[in-house]
Amino acid sequence: MATTEVLQSSPTESSLAQRFQAVRGRTAGLAARLTPEDQMVQSCSETSPVKWHLAHSTWFFETFILREFAPAYRPFDEDFLWLFNSYYKSLGPHPEKRLRASFSRPSLEQVLAYRQHVEASVLQLLQQGASQAAQERIELGLHHEQQHQELVLTDMKHAFWSNPLQPVYAPLPLPAPTMKAAQRKWLSYAGGLVEIGHTGSGFAFDNELARHRVYLEPFRLASNLVTCAEYFDFMRDHGYDRPELWLSDGWDTVQAQGWNAPLYWQPGPQGAWDVFTLHGAAPLSELLTTPVCHLSYYEADAYARWAGCRLPTEFEWEHVASGISVTGNLLENGALHPQPAAFNEDAQHPAQMFGDVWEWTQSPYTAYPRYKPAAGALGEYNGKFMCNQMVLRGGSVATPLSHIRATYRNFFAPAACWQFSGIRLASDGEGV
Repeated sequence: MATTEVLQSSPTESSLAQRFQAVRGRTAGLAARLTPEDQMVQSCSETSPVKWHLAHSTWFFETFILREFAPAYRPFDEDFLWLFNSYYKSLGPHPEKRLRASFSRPSLEQVLAYRQHVEASVLQLLQQGASQAAQERIELGLHHEQQHQELVLTDMKHAFWSNPLQPVYAPLPLPAPTMKAAQRKWLSYAGGLVEIGHTGSGFAFDNELARHRVYLEPFRLASNLVTCAEYFDFMRDHGYDRPELWLSDGWDTVQAQGWNAPLYWQPGPQGAWDVFTLHGAAPLSELLTTPVCHLSYYEADAYARWAGCRLPTEFEWEHVASGISVTGNLLENGALHPQPAAFNEDAQHPAQMFGDVWEWTQSPYTAYPRYKPAAGALGEYNGKFMCNQMVLRGGSVATPLSHIRATYRNFFAPAACWQFSGIRLASDGEGV
């Protein structure tokens, strides 16, 4: 995940203090569903223990705000400066990511005390009158923490799925099954010279800058996301056994990993499939009209080829999304699994653009023209990952509402599939 700050209009200190308390409280609420033992689990190299997320997001405020803008601040523990550093090489050495599950000390109780210590100090800084630069850095820290809120959910989903007991994180009902999926409609766009990137109003990560012009050929975008039923058709047509559908590295990954279905799809008796969710396992037959998710870029690209289409570029996606309200399609009922599309046949915009699944694009993660990383250690947040990553857009059911915007550029390696990532089809010009 990604960034450095841009805040053209800083919030007032009182509103920023309220937002700080709300964001920090939500993180604590996500962790409160878990036992101390749950919070130690690291089930694969891509994930981290929840206890580490709690500590690292706190480390960010201590390292980049309090140590720089609060001269009277006294660190909770000097060892935490390197222990909970993720990848900032300019700050010194740090433990290997794969070893995070071995941090039995400090205890969870100490980590929670660390959070309280830092929270009190940040609120005191705001109360005393934080500078504009400090307020902007705090806002960055809040968006950084929201990224880790999403990771708490995706990482624990993988941990619970890996557990033979397959515990339930949130015992809430899954979306009611819909017997008939919304019919796909193709929406046409003229293309031309369009503006891409953050407009300069409100918060943005540095990789959303600078705003610039991009030329788009005419294109079409699907009205809704690819469903589980549609992806199941790809599987039944031996999609995982046909090398002509796959990028070379994707085919090698399929063979090496033994992929034959999306992550969390589990074969059952008599050819049936179950899908593991944060609400527990459910029969695939009850989720057929929901968006397929937890796909790698390789799987998304192979499906698009099979369907005679392609994935959109990130610029096509942003051009369309910029005209859609971010609140339009977000799940607001506490569900942690994407829901079926509710597409109006007369709608002028595609459905499910925000807050269902992260949508893979065919665009590699690279710098925009005139991109400049921040000075100092914060410059490591985004720029050094601009290699061997693909861009995703739109946010997922695990993404906080206030963290989503049309210009947000998420990025992952093409084999990554533990995030809520799915497919929206695109095509060139006229004819699909």
